[in-house]
Amino acid sequence: MSDSKVFHSGLGEPEGPVLLADGRWGIAEMSTDTGHISLISQDGISKQILVKTGRPNGMVQDREGTLWVAESMNPPSLLKIGLDGSSEIVLTEGDGVKFLFPNDLVFGPDGALYVTDSGVPRPDFVKAREEGRKDYPVDGRLFRIELNTMTAKLLDSGIPFANGIAFGVDSALYVTATVSGLLYRYEWNSDGSVGIREEFADLVDRTQPSGFKGGDGFAVAENGHFYCSVVGQGNVTVVDTS
Repeated sequence: MSDSKVFHSGLGEPEGPVLLADGRWGIAEMSTDTGHISLISQDGISKQILVKTGRPNGMVQDREGTLWVAESMNPPSLLKIGLDGSSEIVLTEGDGVKFLFPNDLVFGPDGALYVTDSGVPRPDFVKAREEGRKDYPVDGRLFRIELNTMTAKLLDSGIPFANGIAFGVDSALYVTATVSGLLYRYEWNSDGSVGIREEFADLVDRTQPSGFKGGDGFAVAENGHFYCSVVGQGNVTVVDTS
């Protein structure tokens, strides 16, 4: 078993870790007490609050050092954040469809941003879960955002709580859906379009009690395997893609 240690503690619902070009780590802190983007030193000892947003979720950094953040509330949007602490709301909708719960994002081989929207306003989702209801409508979506023109195209909808997103070593686009517990695959085309949604893997242990559990964020290893964090199940599921 490999050794592990706590790199930094005391974070408020951390999400979207990004290794920055200068060796620091960018972290989105989602809790109501935080709601900001933090920068953690290379040694993990110190933390700097870069900017308070609302409830930041997924995050990536481009080649110029700019951070792009999927902001799930206040308002649901795509944020452009500079390492100087500047923050700008750049999009709140795509293809005429209002963002409801931007969740995660990834740069594609074409330089565009591909973004998941879980498809339900977070306050409605939280209230339903607190009341033990599962009847809330969920219309998870997948968007492609062209940063040069700041335009977004809706690529897919009806995803059961779209969450994590990444490109595989096969250049296909993969998305986790928390409600279904499945990992989906899309054939990706060089013009930025995608093929039909295909069921690729089940991330949930179906022998255990049901509940809100399924894929969240995930990473792609050098060998092409997926390391998927599974919310509600408390584990990392490894998907062998060979």
